Amino acid sequence: MPYLSLTEEERKAILGEIGVRSFDDLIKDIPLSLRDPKIVLPAALSEPEVQDLITKLGRKNTTTQDALSFLGAGSYEHFIPAAAMEIVGRQEFMTAYTPYQPEASQGTLQAIYEYQSLMTELTGLDVSNASHYDGATALAEAALVALKQTDRPTILISRSVHPHYLETIRTYLAGTPYKVEELGFDVKGNFDRSALAAKLDATVAGVIFQTPNFFGNVEDLEGVSEQIHANGSLMILTANPLSLGLFKSPGEWGADIAAGEGQPLGLAMQFGGPYLGYFVASKALMRRIPGRLAGLTTDADGKRAFCLTLQAREQHIRRERAGSNICSNQALCALAACAYMTLLGKAGIREIAEINWDRATYLRSQISKIKNFEVDTAQTVFNEFRVKSKKSFQKIEEKCMKQGIFPGVSLEKFYPEMKDQFLVCATETKSKEDLDRFVEVLSQC
Repeated sequence: MPYLSLTEEERKAILGEIGVRSFDDLIKDIPLSLRDPKIVLPAALSEPEVQDLITKLGRKNTTTQDALSFLGAGSYEHFIPAAAMEIVGRQEFMTAYTPYQPEASQGTLQAIYEYQSLMTELTGLDVSNASHYDGATALAEAALVALKQTDRPTILISRSVHPHYLETIRTYLAGTPYKVEELGFDVKGNFDRSALAAKLDATVAGVIFQTPNFFGNVEDLEGVSEQIHANGSLMILTANPLSLGLFKSPGEWGADIAAGEGQPLGLAMQFGGPYLGYFVASKALMRRIPGRLAGLTTDADGKRAFCLTLQAREQHIRRERAGSNICSNQALCALAACAYMTLLGKAGIREIAEINWDRATYLRSQISKIKNFEVDTAQTVFNEFRVKSKKSFQKIEEKCMKQGIFPGVSLEKFYPEMKDQFLVCATETKSKEDLDRFVEVLSQC
């Protein structure tokens, strides 16, 4: 971010143009509780002083470069090739606006088209849009598609789907005639098949599952799509996209829509965003896909050309016919995912998936040998797994963090019945020495 000096005269002119007397007047509508009293900024600083202050403030953060992190639960630490970041950092991509003028936006449109093509191949479905804000909003948009396609009022969602996704879907549907009903999970954390059979009726528009689910479990969905389709409902799957290099794709499971978080595809954890929501569907649902799609055609001279094709959003078509009012996408994040998938290729993505499976499986096996900790070693998992502790997780967390380790994510905040249970994640960024060190520290807790 550049340093821009501001004289007192310029400051007064800007505030006067806005119509306020001071900067405090400008932000008075922001509650005091949301203003951090720990950050006290002087009235004016020189450029070197600003740099020094920002550096000192930044050192208050503990990053995954400062500590050994076993955090996951939707945001994952992965190795990102330098070449991917070099492509994303190119000025013509980083500064480009939305490609309304195709003749001036061929590079951006091609990048979007390539991203869409890669996502359809990865998920085993027919048509991908140009991306969404994040996984939660993408899945909520998928729920809307199901509701409008079937003209039914109910969405069923497994309780083993990421809690933030469920919360976002509830927010989307608040104040509408539609409703959300949960499907419970069994002791292992997998969706309850008996609950699905009991709740699947003529009011159900779609059913949402996650595999690997929030607990890292690879769900068995054999025969589920046939059951759902026989009821006239749609099947929606969300998945960690890297896991699709190793396990069945949504298309292979018979899903109608795949929607979720694309952050593992070349995006850093970066304080929770910006991330990338992917949305891929069957050809039958193509005209209901929210957002926009880039297409390949030929120009007047018969040369290859890229353009925006279907745009089922209210900015482009009659509002009452729009499938969604979502307007923007995460084009730069989608470009990062496109570069990442291209650089790794099919073999590379499978290899990364295998390493992630291996790291989590090894760590789970080692933790199972520690007294006062319990894990299910029979369940197939990817990236992460659930740990039950006979000791307070808060105290475990405190002891681990003193050793420079983030031990995992407390599950009690999402599931009150899971007191002192936590989610542990291990990706390809963790060596055997890292995993063994974590196990040794846990054994001393």
